[in-house]
Amino acid sequence: MNLYRHKESNIRKTWLLITMSLLLLIGLGWILSLVLGDVRILYGFAVFSIITNLVAYWYSDKIALSMSGAHPVTREQNPYLYCMIENLTITAGLPMPRVYVMPSAQINAFATGRNPKHAAVAVTQGALEKLQNEELEGVLAHEISHIGNRDILVSTIVVVLAGIISMLADVFLRTSFFGGRDDDNRGGLLQIIAIVAALLAPLAATLVHLSVSRKREYLADASGALLTRYPDGLANALEKIAYDQTPMRNARTATAHLFLSNPFRGREKQNWFTKLFMTHPPLEERIKILRGMRV
Repeated sequence: MNLYRHKESNIRKTWLLITMSLLLLIGLGWILSLVLGDVRILYGFAVFSIITNLVAYWYSDKIALSMSGAHPVTREQNPYLYCMIENLTITAGLPMPRVYVMPSAQINAFATGRNPKHAAVAVTQGALEKLQNEELEGVLAHEISHIGNRDILVSTIVVVLAGIISMLADVFLRTSFFGGRDDDNRGGLLQIIAIVAALLAPLAATLVHLSVSRKREYLADASGALLTRYPDGLANALEKIAYDQTPMRNARTATAHLFLSNPFRGREKQNWFTKLFMTHPPLEERIKILRGMRV
């Protein structure tokens, strides 16, 4: 039985997002070059978009691990954690990922890497101390399912796309106000297009990023439950997380979508508009679905 039947779709989605990133950044550069009348800006954006995607593909895992304060763990240092991950990866038919521990009392974990051969699983010290064996196994199975589903790179590319476009759109907007060509009607029209693009680009990129993040969490929950054959393990862990309001010192907006649950605790119960911009689906919905998977 193939637990990861959606992995081909995620691989295609990854390359589609890389292509979208290139086209959007080059498109922004083209509009800005028209506004300012300098074709060198277009060339600069093209080079920048290529470098950005290369860095995102090859080094995103190292960046995420460094930002979270995770440190590597060997079999000798933590045989309990290492052997649990090893057993799950053998069951899933995946290579053994690198194992990391984050020095945080919050219950959380994440997986990262460009493919199963270059993957890593990081878990907080709080998860190791507060979760029972079946609960920790459910959490780790969820993260290993992200590796099997090949959606870690997808989310990384999307967040890089959203972040870069938001940053450049801000520069775009400032330049349109202060540096545009206003010698004719064409220059004025291009300025209007530039302003609209600068306002809409970061919003669109963020909405795509958040949508992908929520969908992948549901899929990893289901895949992890199939892997352990015990959905209540992850459900019980999520219930503990729901009551765990311990802050995470190294929580970052750029990497929040990678975690099992929102590292910024206490913000889940908000109005519908705030809920739209959450990177994770509500814990109560995930628990309800897992409870319904009992056989």
